[in-house]
Order: sequence, then C-alpha cells, then structure tokens
Amino acid sequence: MQLNTQIKLAETPTGTPEPKHFAVHNEAIPDIENGEFLSKTLYLSLDPYMRGQIAGRHISGRVDPGDILRGEAICEVIDTKHPEFAVGDIVSYFAGWQKFSKSDGQQVSKIDSRITPSSLALGILGMPGLTAYAGLIDLGEPKAGDVLVVSAATGGVGSMVGQIGKIKGCRVVGIAGSAEKCKWAVENANFDVCLNYREDDLPTALDKACPDGIDIYFDNVGGEILETVMEKLSLGARVILCGLMAQYNQDERLPGTNPANIIRSRATVRGMVVYDHFHKQKDFVEDVLNWLDDGLITYREDVSEGIENAAESFCRLMKGQNFGKTIIKVA
Repeated sequence: MQLNTQIKLAETPTGTPEPKHFAVHNEAIPDIENGEFLSKTLYLSLDPYMRGQIAGRHISGRVDPGDILRGEAICEVIDTKHPEFAVGDIVSYFAGWQKFSKSDGQQVSKIDSRITPSSLALGILGMPGLTAYAGLIDLGEPKAGDVLVVSAATGGVGSMVGQIGKIKGCRVVGIAGSAEKCKWAVENANFDVCLNYREDDLPTALDKACPDGIDIYFDNVGGEILETVMEKLSLGARVILCGLMAQYNQDERLPGTNPANIIRSRATVRGMVVYDHFHKQKDFVEDVLNWLDDGLITYREDVSEGIENAAESFCRLMKGQNFGKTIIKVA
C-alpha cells in the first residue's frame, strides 16, 4: 500500500538547523469528502522564511515539534469531489512537506499553462518573483540611472531584483557569498558588478562599485551587510527590507541599524511582505513571461529529488550553500 511520506519538525533547533531536527513520517493517504480534492506533490519550495516559522516569529505563524513543515508546492490533482478542480489540474497551494495532500480549494491557484516547467511557479513566476517584482517596482521606484544594490544576489528573490533593475535602467550591484555565484550574476543575470562578501572587503568594494552612493538597496539578509550598505546611501535613497538570512539562525536579535544613516540620507525605509501585493499577480505574470520570451530574464534552480531529502536541502539553504531557487522534486 502506498503511503503518504511527510517531513515533520522533531525538535526546535537552537542556532543553525540540522537534519536531526526533522523526522520522516509515513501515514495513510488522506480520504476526501465532498468539496475537496486530493493531489500529489510535484515540486516543493524551500524558503528562508520557514526558519522564522520554526522559531515561532514569522508573520505567517509557527511550526512546533510534531507539525508538518509548511511550504508552497506545485501539485497535480489525482482525485476530486470539488466542482472547480478536475483530475490532472496543476495547482499551487501550501500543501506542506508531504507527498500527498487534500484541499477544499481555498487559497489554491491553477497554474497558467504557459508556465513551463511548472516549477517556475515556485520561483521567478511564483512568490519569490512577485516579492522581487512588487518590492522593487512599488517600493523601490527604480528609474534609469539609479544605482541598485541587492544582497543574496543569486537567490530566488535577489536574482530577480537585479534583472528587473537592469530592465528598468539601473546600474545593478549584487552581493553574494562565493566567486561562482558572483560570476553567474554578472555573466548570466546581467548584473554590472557582484561583490563576494566572504572574500572582498565590503566597505571598500562598495565604495569602488558605487562611488556616488546607493539609490536603492534591496536587503535580503540584514546583519552586517545591511549595516555596511546603510553607510553608503545617497540622498533620497530607498531601502527595501525583505529578508533576514543573517538573523534567522540567531537565538537573540542582532543590533539594529544606526538611525543617523537614515537621517543623513533622508532615506525611505520600507518593509516588504509579499502578502500585501497579491493584487499585482496578473501584471507580474504577464510582464515576466514577456521578459522571458525576450531573453531579458534568466533563472537558476537548485533542485534535489525526493521528499526525504527536504530537510538536508533546507539545512544547506540556511547555511547559504544553495545556488539558485531551492526546490525539491517530489514526483
């Protein structure tokens, strides 16, 4: 008999999560009732915000020991008693870290048939892509000639921010954690410059890359990188705070930024929460599909196979060892 393999939180980690903090669990595939459908997971998205859920301090809620890890997935409907979903439909919803799941159709999206492979609906045409699109365009308000700096520049969000910035006419400077990542950002994603924060002296490198200051900073990491960039802001700079990779594994909060840098630069600092921007979904998908067709956008996926490998892949992600959008191919 086929079983539903799930990944549950075994214990709440202190510091950086390890595979031992997760457990594989098998149970019967759920039955469905009227108004529900059953789906099998094709692709599962792994994202840094999940560490905040595990720590109990994320806006979307917490994950406690014994809970299935939450996560957005691309699924195929395999049985249905729901009038709006047919067998074979490819859908996206928060199915969690498991092979099979059922849904009543609430907060479920059918995947546009133009999105191929469907895993792109978890990356550049999914929540990371929308985060980059709405965060940069609506909050960053880029204009031709702006100097845009983005951290975690080869991740699912950062790589899109940089490429959209180039489309809007910005000079784009990325910050990443290896020479290989920086090479990809410049040679494949069209960044003007990419700085390796593990090897470069970041303040000096930023001065060289941005001699007239930074007009837009899209921050995905927080911590020391945020502090360093804030010292280089130009007058009227826009700062978008999106992620906290440097802090997710910390048990205590890191010190905040120096407010003097905000006052000096007359900067606007805004927090980016993608849930506020779902009304942009249609425009976002149309624009990105057009940019893909025109060769203006590229992407990189970091794909592992098997739900059993989700925990190990997530731990790699939280150590910055991923390269591209982290995805599990489940079926």
